[in-house]
Order: sequence, then structure tokens, then C-alpha cells
Amino acid sequence: MALIRVVTYHTFEWPWLGYVFPSMGVMFALAGSLMARSLRRRPPVAVLRGRLRRLLIPLWLFGLVVGTAMLAHGWSPGWDAALWVLPVGDPPGDAWGEQAWAVLWYLRAYLWFVLLSPALLPLFRRAPLPVLALSLVPALLLGTVHDVPEGRIGSAVSDASVFLFCWLLGFAHREGVLDRLPRAGVAAVAAPLMAAGAWWAAAHPVDGSFDLDDIPLAQTLWSAGFVLLLLRLRPSPGRRGKAAGAACSAPGPAGPPEHAPVLRRAAARTVTVLNARAVTVYLWHEVALMASVPLIDLMWQVPALERHLPLESVWLQFGVAWVLIAVAVVSLGWVEDVAARRGPRLLP
Repeated sequence: MALIRVVTYHTFEWPWLGYVFPSMGVMFALAGSLMARSLRRRPPVAVLRGRLRRLLIPLWLFGLVVGTAMLAHGWSPGWDAALWVLPVGDPPGDAWGEQAWAVLWYLRAYLWFVLLSPALLPLFRRAPLPVLALSLVPALLLGTVHDVPEGRIGSAVSDASVFLFCWLLGFAHREGVLDRLPRAGVAAVAAPLMAAGAWWAAAHPVDGSFDLDDIPLAQTLWSAGFVLLLLRLRPSPGRRGKAAGAACSAPGPAGPPEHAPVLRRAAARTVTVLNARAVTVYLWHEVALMASVPLIDLMWQVPALERHLPLESVWLQFGVAWVLIAVAVVSLGWVEDVAARRGPRLLP
């Protein structure tokens, strides 16, 4: 859902999408949960090595393609081109390719959270709730007291402060901290956080827009409350099992529709592919959106397509982009298998 929401937002740029589903907060929380699981199972050095390999190898391929295209369009890289190798800061690029490389801020923020997690997780385990509460302080300070520094350092500090709470919520989810809290109590915390985020966005619009992506403190508070509710109010495995058992044994005139198992398998298959190709989808979706424009321009040259397709519609661009994303998943996604030391496959 988070990946689909990201592509949808970058196509239509609807500012309300961030309120309906704050995808970046969700993605950081999921990544934090998986990081905590890995650190529980393996030594930190092995975890870091594996995470870096799975992140950097797909990024290097992306940089090779996009960097070559930017060079062909006159880009003259400097010393900071080394950030394409290890993105501890935002990798550089030119205006022609900005739409493609602008999404790399997420990988940079993810990299820093990964590097800090071997220290953050033990700290979190000592005092989970106080650490969670304190993790909101940097965003509050940057949003109210001190302006965000300029340049790459400022961007890194700002993004880390915005999504630190969500990353730690992933820890809380994996460590069982959230499941020990009463649902009503969690809702009583999450609701004011989201209300405060919405109020701050309404009071501090950017160029008349209430888009959370442009208002860091509002993004912090809204995402914190939303992800907190999402992780705590989800059905537990036990509840799901009991519900399924009750549904199977309940008397009634008819069972579930015959197509239900087929739909479930299709949904599970889709989730499997997206999970195994998440980096590919995220990295290449903006390139797909860029490539969809000249592709649709070519469609105007075909009279039948011009008559029967809504070539001026953004929805068509959305559909074409997903076709191109599917092409990227099939043709380039195997790099994620190599990075994970699995046998390369067209589709997982």
C-alpha cells in the first residue's frame, strides 16, 4: 500500500494523500521492525553488512543508468559524486534528472537509521516509552525553536528527526511493546498527535498548500499518530485465527465465494513480488513517470490510439507508469536477489 501510495502521489500530487496514508512513515516503521528482528537473530556487523549490500547494489545500478543519462545531457559531477557509492548525504545530479534522483532522500535516511540501529535498539530496550517520547523532541525543536540547517547536513538532520519516532515504533512493534499497551490508551495518545499535526499544517501552509511533505513538524506528528494506530490496532494473529475458525464453523446457507481463494492467492502473490522488489519499485518509479511522457507523445501519432485513448488524462500516465514499473521489476529486479545472495529470478 505504501509503494502504491508513493507512485500515486508522485503522479497526481494530491496533497490530501499524505493524510489518508502517510506512506513514508509506514515504510520507516516496517523497516525499523525488520531491522530489530535481524539484530535479534544475528550480530550487528553481519546485519549491517547485509543491509548495506541489499541497499547499495540496486542503488549502484540505478546510479549507473541515471548518471550516464545525466552525463549525456551535460552534467559535470564533482567530488560529491562519491555519494552515489555511499549515500550518507544526498547524491548530486543535474536539473534534467532531478525527478529521478530526488527520491534518493529516503535511501539516505534509511541508511543512517540502519547505521544507528545497533546503538538505538539497546537504548530503546532499556526504556522503551521514554525513548519513544524523547524521539519527538528533535522535530519539535527544529519546527518551533531552531530553523533546519542548510545543505546536505540539514536535509539529513531534518529527515531523521521527522521519521525517528516511526523507526522506533518499528522497534516497539517487533519487541512486543505495543501489544502490551491497552488499545484505548494508544488511541488516546495517537489522536492528539494527529490532531496536533493537522493543526500545525493548517497554521503553517507552504505557498497555500497543506501538503505534509512540505511541513516537517506536521508530517512528524501526523505520521507518528497514524503509524501508532496502525501497528497497535491491527488484528493480532490469535484474533485472526479465532475469527477464521469461527467463520469456518458458523452455520449458514452458503460458504465463502468460490473465487475467494483465487483472489487471496493473487493478493498474496502481489504482496510477495512487491516485498521482494520494493527497492526496485521505489528507485525506478520516477524514471517510469518520466519515460511515460514521451511514450504518450508517440501515441498521439497513432490515429487509433488518439481516437480511443484519453491521451490527455493523467490517469493514462499513471497506467503507463505502472506498465513501465513492471518492466523494471522483470528486467532489473533480479539485482535485489543478487544483493540478497539469492539466485536471480525474473519474479520471486
